[in-house]
This record gives sequence, structure tokens and C-alpha cells, in this order.
Amino acid sequence: MSGEETTPLRPASDEDFMRKAMRLAERAAEAGEVPVGTVVVFEGKVVARAWNQVEMLKDGTAHAEMLALTQAAAAVGNWRLTGATLYVTKEPCAMCAGAMVNSRLTRLVFGCADPRCGAAGSALNITGFPGMLHAVQVTGGVLGDECLAQFQEFFRRRRAESKNGDPAAGA
Repeated sequence: MSGEETTPLRPASDEDFMRKAMRLAERAAEAGEVPVGTVVVFEGKVVARAWNQVEMLKDGTAHAEMLALTQAAAAVGNWRLTGATLYVTKEPCAMCAGAMVNSRLTRLVFGCADPRCGAAGSALNITGFPGMLHAVQVTGGVLGDECLAQFQEFFRRRRAESKNGDPAAGA
């Protein structure tokens, strides 16, 4: 060797994967969707990526997490997502948390908490509810301030557009 030091690649961290989810949330915002983005990681690789598409698909179940769980199951060839981690910018709702439990997801990592509707420990605890067939390990608050700022900016713009008479702002 020539004496140059080589820096070994470090494994991706929770923050790295959350930043990927945040970029997807930005895509949702650009499309006029609530800015939620998610990635699913299995065996160290991203196997699914999604963002909210409720308005685009006219489907109340088209949350980023639901779309990503479906993609991840197809990618790994099994509906049981044992060993997978889902990263999402906002604490999941009851529907998404229930789908994570039913999918046997090993771990959930979320950005900002949702004290009103969050179902991974804030308002409800579906992911760790005693008596369920499976419990999901939860880590909250990863880049939480940045994820919250992304939400706040989206809704600040939405309110400003609404005041200016933009009919799409009320969607």
C-alpha cells in the first residue's frame, strides 16, 4: 500500500435512514401531500421507499407506512417482516401501527411524535400493547426537531396559500 489511510465505510445509522425518509417526505410535500416519508431496511439495505399518496390515489389508506410495508413484503418475499426496520418522519397512526404489528415488523424508528394521534406510545401504544401477537421495538425522536420543522413549514405554507385564495390549499 502507498501509505494512504483508507477510511472504512461506516454502517448507516438511524439518522442516515431518517434523512432518506425526510427526502421522501419532501416529495410528498411537493405533490401537495402531508409530508410523511418512510424507508424500510432489511439486512442493511433499503428495500422499500414511500411517501404519503392519499390525495393522489384518493385512498385514505395510502399512508407512506402502508405503501412501504406492501413494497417491503414484495421485496423480501414474505409478509412477515421479521428483521426489518421501518423509518418514518412522523409517529404512525393507529392504522399504520396495527399494520406494523400484523406484519411482524421488528423495529420502528420515527422522527417527530404525534401527541394527538400517534399510536407508537404518544396517544396510543398499539406497537407495544400487551396481549398482541407481536410487539414492535420503537425508537422515537430521531431527527425529531428536523422532522417537526418539515411538518410545520408544510402547514405554514398551506395556511398562507389558503389565505390567498388558492383552492388547492384546502384539499
